[in-house]
Amino acid sequence: MFSLSPENELKYQKFVDVFVELPIATTVMNDFDRLRYNRKFGGDQQCMLLTGDTGSGKSFLIQEYCRRVSQTSQNPAVVLSSRIPSKPTLESTIIELLKDLGQFGAVYRKGKSKEQSLTESLIKSLKSQNTELIIINEFQELVEFQSGRALSEIATRLKYISEEATVPVALVGMPWAAKIAEEPQWSSRLMIRRELLYFKLSQEPEQFIRFVKGLLKRMPFIEATKLDGKQMILALFSASHGQIRRLKQILNLAVQQALAEEASTVNPHHVASVFGMLFPSAKNPFLLSAEEIEGTEVAVPSHYDVGAENKFDAVIPTQYTDLLPLSQLLRKSRNTK
Repeated sequence: MFSLSPENELKYQKFVDVFVELPIATTVMNDFDRLRYNRKFGGDQQCMLLTGDTGSGKSFLIQEYCRRVSQTSQNPAVVLSSRIPSKPTLESTIIELLKDLGQFGAVYRKGKSKEQSLTESLIKSLKSQNTELIIINEFQELVEFQSGRALSEIATRLKYISEEATVPVALVGMPWAAKIAEEPQWSSRLMIRRELLYFKLSQEPEQFIRFVKGLLKRMPFIEATKLDGKQMILALFSASHGQIRRLKQILNLAVQQALAEEASTVNPHHVASVFGMLFPSAKNPFLLSAEEIEGTEVAVPSHYDVGAENKFDAVIPTQYTDLLPLSQLLRKSRNTK
């Protein structure tokens, strides 16, 4: 077990927090800003649905947006970022929103149900704290396995909160979080719908390359990190399957290892060592030539099967292409242009 010096811990933390802004991230953050600005004109609040498969960068994007807002606003509650609690119900979700607003104890009114009191308490808090946007992450956990009356009740309550508090709501989650859009009360309200996708070498490989180069440029070393050759790009794609979270975790650990060794930069050995540690039984793409590197890319994102016989079979995981040489995917991309 190694440890970093205090100075290198700071360098490592800075890299862990690095946010490389893709065009879709810029679009989404502009959407958030527009929702906040338009709320002051009243009327029906425009709302938003942001979906993406696991590891596509949803939570990191929200975190970065809230960080930027905190640098320009004195009001810590101007953007209320929350997530669906571990035991997802409509009531527990409202309680979580109240907690994230700093309201740890809810005031219940005599003659009113607990849910009504919680809702009124949340609306009052949103107004008093001048909240301009509610972001609810992992929203699929609240709507999955729900249908009919239960789903309608969730839609009705969120609509009521948004209208009464005059606050737009951004719902964020896995692709099947879009179930809420099937509700008549939300189908027209969700004016903005965005999706975060995995990188694909067969389509716009330059986006993946630019993203990798953006991370390399921000590594905390005096000597430039030269991991952007064709072999390394293909190896990083093979290791990550085009998933932002997995790519970032691999490079995070490579940076950590290089800092622990007091190396002048991250080299291929560090990345190969990290892959071998994480996936000891897999063929290490960082030890292969560019032509030998095989991999897969997403074919069908994870989705929800409404016709499944039970809830355990309802969520269909991400499906990938067959394993094939990644140089073929690059050639396919060139041939389609």
